[in-house]
Amino acid sequence: MNTLPIDPCAPLIRAPMLRRALISGARRVIAQRDLLNKINVFPVPDGDTGSNMAFTLGNILTGALSRKAHSTGELLRRVSEHAIDGARGNSGAILAQFFTGISERIGPARVASLEQMGQAIRHGADTARQALSEPKEGTILSVITAFADAIQRDPGGFHFKGWFESALQDARKALANTPNQLPVLQKAGVVDAGAQGFVDMLEGVYQFILDGDIDLDDVAENDCADLELSQAHSELAEGDPEHRWCSECLILGDGLDRSGLRAAVGDLGASCVVIAGSSSRIRLHAHVSDPKTLFETASRFGRIEGTKADDMQAQARTAAGDKAVVVITDSSADLPANIAETLNVHSVPLRLSFGETDYLDKVGLSTAEFYRKLRTELVLPKTSQPSPGDFRRQFEFLLSHHPHVVYVGLSRAVSGTLQSAETAAKRGHAERIHLFDSANAAGGQGLLVMAAAEAARAGQTPEQIVALLESLRPLTQTWACTADINHAVRGGRVPRWAGPIANLLCLTAIAKVSPEGRLKVTGGLFGKRDIPCRYAEYVAKRVDRSKRYRVIIGHCDDLAAGQTLLKEFTARIECEQAWCVETGPAVGAHAGPGALVISLQPVFAP
Repeated sequence: MNTLPIDPCAPLIRAPMLRRALISGARRVIAQRDLLNKINVFPVPDGDTGSNMAFTLGNILTGALSRKAHSTGELLRRVSEHAIDGARGNSGAILAQFFTGISERIGPARVASLEQMGQAIRHGADTARQALSEPKEGTILSVITAFADAIQRDPGGFHFKGWFESALQDARKALANTPNQLPVLQKAGVVDAGAQGFVDMLEGVYQFILDGDIDLDDVAENDCADLELSQAHSELAEGDPEHRWCSECLILGDGLDRSGLRAAVGDLGASCVVIAGSSSRIRLHAHVSDPKTLFETASRFGRIEGTKADDMQAQARTAAGDKAVVVITDSSADLPANIAETLNVHSVPLRLSFGETDYLDKVGLSTAEFYRKLRTELVLPKTSQPSPGDFRRQFEFLLSHHPHVVYVGLSRAVSGTLQSAETAAKRGHAERIHLFDSANAAGGQGLLVMAAAEAARAGQTPEQIVALLESLRPLTQTWACTADINHAVRGGRVPRWAGPIANLLCLTAIAKVSPEGRLKVTGGLFGKRDIPCRYAEYVAKRVDRSKRYRVIIGHCDDLAAGQTLLKEFTARIECEQAWCVETGPAVGAHAGPGALVISLQPVFAP
């Protein structure tokens, strides 16, 4: 709400000028994101502050700033809404709350004076600080506060350039002081990444003030750009296992209870809590050990959307790594325990839903909990591919630490997941993102992912890795069997007439992933006796026993059967390595509990 009358002789901040200034500021941060990632050591050294701030401001660029506004108030309202919707990470959420506070104070005003904007920035700084459960000095908050203090202290005799320039100088001084306020920054020899990002945004706005234009190529020089930070990252990369997951969601509703939400999240023992937004739209950010519990808690206060959970331990490994290629997959790939950590494999979770409730596969909903719901819920689960935004965020982060990314994706023939990844790749750095259709799923996809990650660790180029995958794809086999095809019938994967016949004959259907990547029925076993043993014999007879294999046995909520199948199958073939894993919803949603999967890949002598 405006509290000061507008002096007709004073300079006014109008929507067209403010829009162009914010575009310039946002683009400056996006251009600096790699540096921000490199100097990111607080609150955890996960190396993604630049990507998070770039994603947050990118959402504003493609949303609120992509079209003209009739008034300054309307523009700031749109900016705050798109900032909240797109906020990522601590700094992104704080920045979103800063914009929300500015918008609240300006209200629907057609234009704003410098004094009014100063008041609004002060309010934005205050609300940004209030959004954190434990505000820390030496962070983006300190720089925002210094900027707000200066911008309100002296409007520069109504001279717009002098008014902003004076406040920017104070923000720069506050940034330089952050290592004196946080020992972890001093130890690493860097300033705070979020604070640097905020100053970068101000520098972009100032460049527009000076030039009256948007400079797409100008990138501020920074002494930190040449720092060798890998040692600092490796020293700080252990992280906190009790708060491993950087989790976020958007909460929508009317009259949202922010204080009640803060108390409920506090009861979970979460850290780095940021609750940004308004009474109808809140972005929740917290570091937790269990994202599922956080999302369930948030759902008590409103409708949740845009759930996200990043593994900060995986991010820290990548930030400390030095390989030219990093491998990423999606959650439909079944990987043995600890393999992702050992080989530095990243994953984009698929999304699944029971009714109106959405979950992140294997993150917001564990595989065990998925099968419990599958057995008890009346509604069938639905799986859907990650959005292009999910992929883009991961790609941006990984490319800030590695020259190239290789994505090994779920079969294009059965899912649009690969298409989402392609859409994300086309929006930036397409020449550095290498996409590979596994034409497989579950353990078969997992075996291809492992082969790619091992090649990356050995120093192979992305072209060499893709060539290796091309040679292994036709040799990587996946078989599945299920004694109960009712789930496949209900889901439409098997004709409805086939269900009664299979049940009458006590038939256990066996299917195989075809060369084009579809699961097709190839045979079956009559009767329900000794299924693991007879299934192992069935598949073993149909593979080349002169070769040695890697094997992944997958089970759908039946560990005993999976372990029996592992023992029986590896006794019938030459096996170099074998694992038993729990197969996720990509298969389980259609095959149902009790299904068993055999995936194998030949091993070639070096």
